[in-house]
Amino acid sequence: MKYAALVVLYFLSFSVQAERLKDIASVQGVRENQLFGYGLVIGLNGTGDSTPFTNQSFASMLSRFGVTLPEGVSATSKNVAAVSLTATLPAFSKPGQKIDVTASSIGNASALRGGTLLLSTLKGADGEVYAIAQGNLIVGGLGTNGADGSRTSVNVPTVGRIPNGASVERMVPSSFNTGDTLTFNLNRPDFTTAKHVSDKINDLLGPGVATTLDATSIRVSAPRDSSQRVTFLSILENLEVDVAEERARIVVNSRTGTIIIGQHVKVSPAAITHGSLTVTIRETPPVVGQDGTVTGGETVISPREGIEIAPESGRMFVFDPGASLNDIVRAVNQVGAAPGDVMAILESLKQAGAINADLVVI
Repeated sequence: MKYAALVVLYFLSFSVQAERLKDIASVQGVRENQLFGYGLVIGLNGTGDSTPFTNQSFASMLSRFGVTLPEGVSATSKNVAAVSLTATLPAFSKPGQKIDVTASSIGNASALRGGTLLLSTLKGADGEVYAIAQGNLIVGGLGTNGADGSRTSVNVPTVGRIPNGASVERMVPSSFNTGDTLTFNLNRPDFTTAKHVSDKINDLLGPGVATTLDATSIRVSAPRDSSQRVTFLSILENLEVDVAEERARIVVNSRTGTIIIGQHVKVSPAAITHGSLTVTIRETPPVVGQDGTVTGGETVISPREGIEIAPESGRMFVFDPGASLNDIVRAVNQVGAAPGDVMAILESLKQAGAINADLVVI
């Protein structure tokens, strides 16, 4: 009984927030697929490229239309550019539906503004053709060249987009309508969240309907009929599930100097010398006293916390037991430490084993 009470208190100590199941998990087998292709963009105002592979592709295109170039004549045009095509094929896409296409120059073209993509195929990772693309490009960037060789550009003029520029030609096989079960995969693996999802589904549909496989996957018994399965999934994906709090983590962006410290980050006794200031963070036992009334007074506990900062020949950061995120932030703000200094301090604390958090550098 003692251990059971401890477990209950442990779980009740967490503050949780409810999220829809569709926002924290995906259904196994229901996913997007990436498509890629190669094509030619024509109609450019002298901003195309002159690479050998573009000339070869241009000559091949002309031959398909019955145009044969004389021997030794190269098919060169500054109004043509070779591009790489990318698109995302949503799950359950059917033949005839439209998807967006992005065209990116792969040669030395200076801009794709005003260009038109010729009919091109889009293939999947298996090499099969899943869509056909063609259309006018929308380019958000602009580039100009001066007579003296100077050049200026706004945004990126060598990438364009064709809204609804590709027509789906083939369906991607899906395992959604096969078997007696569905599997939900959490976007962020967590044992506690996985258990919450399983418990929520079982509370709604009955014991044993959902089974937790690991920190990521929850298997759910589902009807075989496709229409019933869609209705079943619609109910489940809108369930409100309590999401467990993340592990203690510190995320550092070394390029921008951005530092994110999670709320559960704690610091063990440690001292770091860095620069020319001393920062001491310690917790003093609280003061216990009466509220001042003659009779019927209540005991008042007044916490005593303090941060001492003093200029010295060498800066010393001292973190006593129990120092938390608030203590660290207040200390750093008061000394005005630069982001680089803070990153060095956090890294040193992690290496010394004085910080109970994952340090992630991006």
